[in-house]
Amino acid sequence: MDPAPTLLSDAFTRIDELFQSVCSELDRNTARWRPDPEANPIVWLLWHLTRVQDDHISELAGVDQAWTRFRERFGLSLEPHDTGFGHTSDQVAAVDAPVDLLGEYHAAAHDITMHYIRSLDAAELERVVDHRWQPPVTAGARLISVNGDCLQHLGQAAYIRGLAERAA
Repeated sequence: MDPAPTLLSDAFTRIDELFQSVCSELDRNTARWRPDPEANPIVWLLWHLTRVQDDHISELAGVDQAWTRFRERFGLSLEPHDTGFGHTSDQVAAVDAPVDLLGEYHAAAHDITMHYIRSLDAAELERVVDHRWQPPVTAGARLISVNGDCLQHLGQAAYIRGLAERAA
């Protein structure tokens, strides 16, 4: 039995659990609070990490992004494949979604992720998905990269939540 799907399942389940923990009893003011006018608020961090996970894992799995079902509900005037990378301060501020909608979107992206992970085998993990890098990026490396990015942004969101609650 290949341990990789089990380990990746555990890693992405932890992201889902941390996402839910950051969102637990998160009020709108705290979600939108910025420690500095140029800093990213919790709501943007949660949206961005979900967009990255959704975008990258959907591409690996060869399925439509969950975002296609949620984009209109968010009411953002962003291009369909915009994940937030390189957003200006004004674009960051425009991402002002209710926490429950963020949770629904994240759950849908998490479902895509877990379905893909359950299908993994050694050949899929070794499949080259991006030749622009040296060495070329494999599906396995992409999964680890997405996991690290999500964990980093969840840590930032948790830290900002603590700052916001102390400032209140």
